[in-house]
Amino acid sequence: MLKARLLEAGAARLEGEPADGYISASTAGPGARGPGSVFFSHGGRRVRLAIDPESSIRVMHRGGGEAVLSVDGKEISGILEKIALHCPRQAYITISSGCIFSCRYCEVPGHPPRRKSVDEIVAMVEGVADRIDAISLTCGVMGSVEEEERYVLDVVQKLGKFGIPIGVSIYPTNESAERLCALGVREVKFNVETATDALFEKMCPGLSRDDIWRALAQSVPLFGKNRVFSNLIIGLGETDEQVEECIQDLTRMGVIPVVRPLSPAAGCRGYRRPSKERILSINRIHAEALREAGLDPGAALTMCVACTGCDLVPGRDDT
Repeated sequence: MLKARLLEAGAARLEGEPADGYISASTAGPGARGPGSVFFSHGGRRVRLAIDPESSIRVMHRGGGEAVLSVDGKEISGILEKIALHCPRQAYITISSGCIFSCRYCEVPGHPPRRKSVDEIVAMVEGVADRIDAISLTCGVMGSVEEEERYVLDVVQKLGKFGIPIGVSIYPTNESAERLCALGVREVKFNVETATDALFEKMCPGLSRDDIWRALAQSVPLFGKNRVFSNLIIGLGETDEQVEECIQDLTRMGVIPVVRPLSPAAGCRGYRRPSKERILSINRIHAEALREAGLDPGAALTMCVACTGCDLVPGRDDT
């Protein structure tokens, strides 16, 4: 219940002692170029909260990572988790922080494009190698989908030397699943994004949802059970029934949905985050669909399902 309330808010004001080393900055997605966020952990569960000095929720940093969360008249003791790259225990790297597409909920197209060099990415991982369990890679599309894939494949080849699980989330070509698998990538995430085709067309002009579904279907037999994921954003105007249908379509094909509450930004700035009640209701639908399909998010090694900061994840979060 607490985490659903925090996901409903999405942000907190950070006060107290300096929190250097505990603040994460995003270069992709709705929070790109924002003031950053912190990962608050209590009872072995974590949540990512954007830093907002106007938030009614407060995180008081006592020093050394010890923190107190104040929400709705209650105080909860916990910790701020140290960030490796973008999140705790992972090198989660945005390779290209620019995009030729203009998904309405994403800030990236409005910022100057930049692509990290392969050597830069290797150096970033080397700098945190003693405190990570996984490498996760994502990117925008700076030139073409095909060219971006080739670059990601080059990065994956160079990172193989670290010998830890690698997860990749890109906009796929017809060959992405096979090529990533051949290089030893352990998990993939290709994002259907919306609950319906009509919403996808509205929110992600120029992209093909059919290509994403095709890549997911190709990935399940290649990567295996509990190794294929897909973001599904809630709060874009879909009904709960449409969310349930999309969740079941994913789980029946062996894909674990990542049910992501909308962070209003860019062209969706006027939208509202889903309520706590809706997050909990959809979580129950999500949990039942996973159970029926025999899927376990607790087995995830990389990316969002392993982190859990931005989502309520059945099998990893209690409510």
